[in-house]
Amino acid sequence: MSLPRNPVETRPSGLAPLAVLPVFIKLEGRRAVIAGGGPGAAWKAKLLAAAGAEVVVFAPDPSEEMRQAPAEASAGSIAIVERAWAPADLAGAAFAIAGLDDEADCAAFVGAARAAGAIVNAIDRPQLCDVQFGAIVNRSPLVLGISTDGAAPAFAQTVRSSIEALLPAGFARWVAAAKSWRGRLSEALPAASDRRRFWQLFSDRAAAEAERAPTDRDFDELAGCIEGVAERRGSVTLVGAGPGDPELLTLKALRALRSADVILYDDLVAPEILGYARREARLVQVGKKGHGPSVRQADINALTVELAVRGERVVRLKGGDPLIFARASEEIDACTAAGVAVTVIPGISSVQGAAARLGASLTRRCTARRLQFITGHDQHGDLPSDLNWAALADPDATTAVYMPKRTLPELLDTAIAHGLPPDTPALALFNATRSDEHIERGTAASLARQAGACAVEGPMLVLMGHAME
Repeated sequence: MSLPRNPVETRPSGLAPLAVLPVFIKLEGRRAVIAGGGPGAAWKAKLLAAAGAEVVVFAPDPSEEMRQAPAEASAGSIAIVERAWAPADLAGAAFAIAGLDDEADCAAFVGAARAAGAIVNAIDRPQLCDVQFGAIVNRSPLVLGISTDGAAPAFAQTVRSSIEALLPAGFARWVAAAKSWRGRLSEALPAASDRRRFWQLFSDRAAAEAERAPTDRDFDELAGCIEGVAERRGSVTLVGAGPGDPELLTLKALRALRSADVILYDDLVAPEILGYARREARLVQVGKKGHGPSVRQADINALTVELAVRGERVVRLKGGDPLIFARASEEIDACTAAGVAVTVIPGISSVQGAAARLGASLTRRCTARRLQFITGHDQHGDLPSDLNWAALADPDATTAVYMPKRTLPELLDTAIAHGLPPDTPALALFNATRSDEHIERGTAASLARQAGACAVEGPMLVLMGHAME
């Protein structure tokens, strides 16, 4: 019998250490100074001008690229002064860039720029930089910056190309519309929760219709969707978090996490997945541990319903797929009985994730035409008494056994007694798809001993049958 356990509200673990802080600087109408006229400085001048800066370049002998830069500025302005820089030139500068060959001259410029209160970048001298320029994905006003902290600029460009391929150019129009609508939205929807819901609906529409330009009709329709709900009740979404690897989370599950007010999550959910929740979301741990302290299912049901009735958008986050040995039916029934809207977002099951990591097909045309899932324990933690032993003794079926840590010896001995060949291939996977994944390969006769001798902690899954050869 498991010990009782209460739900525990938790907080995200926070950001991992950052090599640099990604920030975005407003330069429109502000003065920027560049010392040096080489090709690298010319590119930086055009970049600052694109952000709206009024750029002044001091260079005794500007390169051809620099001489062409004023005509190529897409915004702001670029002026070239054909002489060496002087400390007085930095007065009022918000940003300064050193593109100088002489080390001492470069250091002097950086010192003068900092004294003038400017943010400083020095081309090819990271030790002198306050900020660095990364690779840029431009869907302005949607702008992404990519940095490798100077370690591999070429790799940053490769990442940029990959992201550009995923971001439709039309996103620029939708973000521009969002920028222009913010004032109107505060008047139309005074409640912060309604505005948050508006932006969730806006984001879904932008993703679905990225190639067209949004119009005022979009604003009216989306705002109308919110205003039309006089008393908005909450909802519950059962979400499959997958077997552990955060990259196996589905896009639909990711959107649900980012829109949730409260996330009730199990112990098996990887901490990295919780990091996808929006910052304002409450995280509540309602985990169950085999033969250890567990939150009662009735308490989970009651808390889920209580939060939804209060108007919260609740995500019930479960490891693997929520419809496989996850008590989803009890939670769905509780919501339905209370009149709470409930939906389900499936996840990649532990069996699918494990098989993919093994590179093993769960079915084969001639030797494994049936796939069966069973649980390794009943509600009391014992081996279920109503298992179909004739089916489990079939070596040509692929059998997946969930959570069999304590009952595995009895399960395999009984299956062998009912006709399962002792040499049937079998394996146990601990923490499938995670960084600490561990696999024990054996047979129906040997696996319980091997798994028992293994000191690995974490959830265990057993697969057996000829498909595991």
